[in-house]
Amino acid sequence: MPPSLVTALQIGDILDEIGFSAEELARACGVPPAWVQSHVEAGVLQVDWVDGEGRYGSLTLRRARRIAQLEATFDADPQLAALTADLIE
Repeated sequence: MPPSLVTALQIGDILDEIGFSAEELARACGVPPAWVQSHVEAGVLQVDWVDGEGRYGSLTLRRARRIAQLEATFDADPQLAALTADLIE
C-alpha cells in the first residue's frame, strides 16, 4: 500500500476511535451546532453515545459534509439530501 493510503486509513481509524463532538462536527461542516442536532433528531445523522456524550465518527463527518453541501447547493430538505447522499455512496 502507498504510504499516503496507509496514513489516510490510520487517521480514519483514529477519528472513529476518538470521534467528534457535535460542536466539532458542526465546525468541520461549516454549519451551526443546531444543524447537527436537528439532523440527528430527523434521523439523518447517527450519533454514538460514549459515557453519556454524543460522538460522531469520520463516516458521519463525510456524510454530514455531503448533506450540508446538497442542502446549500440545491436548497434540499434534510431527508432528500440524505437520500441523495446515500445514492451517491
